[in-house]
Amino acid sequence: MAAAVCSPEVAAEGQEPLLSGGEAAEEEESREVVETQEHYKSRWRSIWIMYLTMFLSSVGFSIVIMSVWPYLQKIDPTADASFLGWIIASYSIGQMVASPLFGLWSNYRPRREPLVVSTAISVAANCLYAYVHVPHSHNKYYMLTARALVGFGAGNVAVVRSYIAGATSLKERTSAMANTSACQAVGFILGPVFQTCFTLIGEEGITWKLVDLQLNMYTAPVLFGALLGVINIILIFAIFREHRVDDMGRQSKSINFEGEESGVLDQDAEGNVDHVAVVAINFLFFVILFVFAVFETIATPLTMDMYSWTRKEAVFYNGIILSVVGIESVIVFMVVKTLSKRNKE
Repeated sequence: MAAAVCSPEVAAEGQEPLLSGGEAAEEEESREVVETQEHYKSRWRSIWIMYLTMFLSSVGFSIVIMSVWPYLQKIDPTADASFLGWIIASYSIGQMVASPLFGLWSNYRPRREPLVVSTAISVAANCLYAYVHVPHSHNKYYMLTARALVGFGAGNVAVVRSYIAGATSLKERTSAMANTSACQAVGFILGPVFQTCFTLIGEEGITWKLVDLQLNMYTAPVLFGALLGVINIILIFAIFREHRVDDMGRQSKSINFEGEESGVLDQDAEGNVDHVAVVAINFLFFVILFVFAVFETIATPLTMDMYSWTRKEAVFYNGIILSVVGIESVIVFMVVKTLSKRNKE
């Protein structure tokens, strides 16, 4: 390739360059666009790790969503339905506080750091949730703290989405973001499914006196979530790598690499941001989660009152209902992905 373009001195001696100026520029551009197979595989392995992280974040949210009220009644009879609302809200409040913090952290440091720390917080919070029955009083406040910390750990979704947006070309981005949302929806589906399966253990379950642990239908799901979180941390260390490409798919330096001299991005490479569209999309996302939060708060106590379901029946049947809703969400995401490809968006 070096012999393909002659220097100006050689051209001045009367020799014709093998490539004209336009052709040389075109070849240089093609070299910039070309991505090595190794880099491509590493980039998509990292994106798949982000899919897994998004999935686990959703699982952590929904895996106990139908059992919070029955478990709260069991461990602390003084808790009422209004306190249930605070426990449900604590997850979202924790996530709301953590998201900008983890996002700011990821702007100046490698994304592996906030990802690992946030996942470790979720693992610890799930373990705390499994032990909220141990204290002799104020158990409801321990549950509130555990769910708030799980939500705080779930603040890594901002890091996940920003990484995927920066590690994909314009052509890949719509599909990748749809896959991210699909993984989030699958997490919403499988969380209640896992919870429903764990109802087979029963309310009493098995007690491990050595560590004062009760393994029942309330604690088994969160311990399973903690195990998945540990696996996620291992995969982040083993497989995840920092990658960044521009809209054309050309590899570019990431602001998240340690030792980067400048954190200023090229304005031309980033393009102009449509702030109105960003605000509108965030508002729509807020409305969707608002509706979902209403359902998750009142579903279990409402069905227990209306249908005289026991705690076990309420967890089981509401888990099935929420799973069906999640399946519908995945179908919608796949339809959007197909339509965006067809319309070349």
